[in-house]
Amino acid sequence: MSDKDKIEDNEIIEDNGDIDGKEKIDNKGIVDEKGQEEYEDICFICHRPGSKAGKMIHIPNNICICSDCMQKTFDTMNHAGFPIGDMGNFGNMPNISMINLTDLQNMNVMPKSQKLKKKKAKEEKKAKPELDIKSIPAPHKIKASLDEYVVGQEHAKKVMSVAVYNHYKRVSSDEQDGIEIEKSNMLMLGPTGSGKTYMVKTLARLLDVPLAIADATSLTEAGYIGDDIESVVSKLLAAADNDVERAEHGIIFIDEIDKIAKKKTTNQRDVSGESVQQGMLKLLEGAEIEVPVGANSKNAMVPLATVNTRDILFICGGAFPDLEDIIKERLNKQSAMGFHADLKDKYDGEENLLQRVEVEDIRKYGMIPEFLGRLPVIFALDALTEDMLVRILTEPKSAIVKQYQKLLAMDEVKLEFEEDALHAIARKAKKKDVGARALRAIIEEFMLDIMYEIPKDDSIGMVTITEDYIDNHGAPLISMRGCPILPGAAGA
Repeated sequence: MSDKDKIEDNEIIEDNGDIDGKEKIDNKGIVDEKGQEEYEDICFICHRPGSKAGKMIHIPNNICICSDCMQKTFDTMNHAGFPIGDMGNFGNMPNISMINLTDLQNMNVMPKSQKLKKKKAKEEKKAKPELDIKSIPAPHKIKASLDEYVVGQEHAKKVMSVAVYNHYKRVSSDEQDGIEIEKSNMLMLGPTGSGKTYMVKTLARLLDVPLAIADATSLTEAGYIGDDIESVVSKLLAAADNDVERAEHGIIFIDEIDKIAKKKTTNQRDVSGESVQQGMLKLLEGAEIEVPVGANSKNAMVPLATVNTRDILFICGGAFPDLEDIIKERLNKQSAMGFHADLKDKYDGEENLLQRVEVEDIRKYGMIPEFLGRLPVIFALDALTEDMLVRILTEPKSAIVKQYQKLLAMDEVKLEFEEDALHAIARKAKKKDVGARALRAIIEEFMLDIMYEIPKDDSIGMVTITEDYIDNHGAPLISMRGCPILPGAAGA
């Protein structure tokens, strides 16, 4: 019998996955083209990967224990007065927690969320660069792609395109000439529903890089109830399928960043304000962070991975309510006395007052200077006008009107919206003052009866939404197959 035949499927090879050959003998792990395991072993007790804990000791059921934990177990047994050779007294040992293999009989391989992908050797990194600048589209191409999904916001799309392009040029550049390019982290301001999150999602999809979206409202200082600051990096690692190298070139979008502004009152400890800003400084600047794999808390019994945030692009966004009042106060100070002085209410009717924002205004709002200094690219999104809302309804690739037309097309019914009806929907959305989020809710309300009645009647061929129907003064126009258009009863 050959040596290969003696090895059974349940056995684990003692060396760290390096196999002479092109395929793994036990076919339990994931291997690459060179026959090396793509994921490294994790100690079952201390949850450290093999790259940190050293050589693993393998026991049945694919369980790995590092030599340090095994030695600590033996030392505890000796100090307790139990000889190592007395294997029959394991169940009677006091204060010793042993591994219950019975509970793990069905666990052949650790779940992928508990595995850690190996880092490539330095020689491989030098031979093949991680990121090729030629693969990153130019700023005008990034903006053209954004134009297909995002309506308006021309200045914001241009700023994002240039900042992202410069960031990935920085990642792919070398420092042999002694010139180090600084990070181009962004701070995005805009009213609610103006498309901040949607723009970042579209950008990450176009660049094919992992994206993590975190909410700053749940972040607290370490040791308090809530998510630690490092949890945002843990989400990015999960989005990169636990691939540390891919995660280190990803994008992190922190929404509701205005919620971590300094509190005006100092009577109680500010655990979710200035302290969170202080803790985020090292992330924005670039540091090696230990994050849990497959969990948000370091206290969870999961392995820890070291992620370097130096090449991670951070985009922070927030609505910053009441920031307009601070901008107005600054602008009104510039007015002089006399007949030619500016009126105090001169800027009250200006919707895009956030475009006049300066770093001084954001600092006065409650963001510390050190935090703002690590977000050099600051820009604001335009408030959505009625015409922009109409374009949002029809122009993007995944426009709301196109979605409902596709839904009715599955029932072989054509759906049309009159131009006046689109403007009526936009006017209703404008009054709700929640941006583009109101469009879907308004259309869903008026389309409910139509989508309920259409499957009942196969003779309906086309439905036309009119302005009177949106204003609750009439019904949609329904055209039967082979018949003229008649007023419908779906919404009457």
